[in-house]
Amino acid sequence: MRKITDERNQILAYKQMELREPKKRVINAPSFRDRDEQAKYRHSIAGRTNKTNGKAFEEIIERSCARYAEAGIAEIEKTPEPMRPIQSLGSGRFIACFEKKAQPDFKGSLSGGITVAFEAKFTDSDRIKQTVVTDDQAKALDRLHNMGARCFVLVSFAFYEFYRIPWAVWRDMKCLYGRKYVTPGDIEEYAVKFNGFEINFLDGMTT
Repeated sequence: MRKITDERNQILAYKQMELREPKKRVINAPSFRDRDEQAKYRHSIAGRTNKTNGKAFEEIIERSCARYAEAGIAEIEKTPEPMRPIQSLGSGRFIACFEKKAQPDFKGSLSGGITVAFEAKFTDSDRIKQTVVTDDQAKALDRLHNMGARCFVLVSFAFYEFYRIPWAVWRDMKCLYGRKYVTPGDIEEYAVKFNGFEINFLDGMTT
């Protein structure tokens, strides 16, 4: 009888140890035929991460825009992504695909009627390339800038530093900095404050 009790106690002790120690998850890493396939996989993962970060950055901007609207400072909205219907499903439903975006990410008006338009760009690198703004987007910002609109590129470096770079500075990056990218050290004068929830990206522009 004592032997059975000892065995039960031993089993119970093992069970308790299993509960205290989390089980290790075995993750099967993908196998690759060659380096090119591995590079494509890494590029795909990086692309998804960048898209997620870009979306989070835009959500922060939208919160900031909502605050400016409530304060009567500005009315700025995100530009909807254009879609092209490719198949009707009836009852007002359809299948569509996103088309190439040519308009700035955000557009609106400041109090007093001045138009504002800007691109929002995120990077987790220590630099941001001029080419992240497409040729079509650059042409749109150029047209608005020439008409008197306040145009700029709002940049986030890994959600740590934020900068409002005037469009004329971004457009002439090569002439001003000698290269087609900038680092935080290059653009310190264009830094804007972030309080952990909203970006004060219109500071100094509405006065």
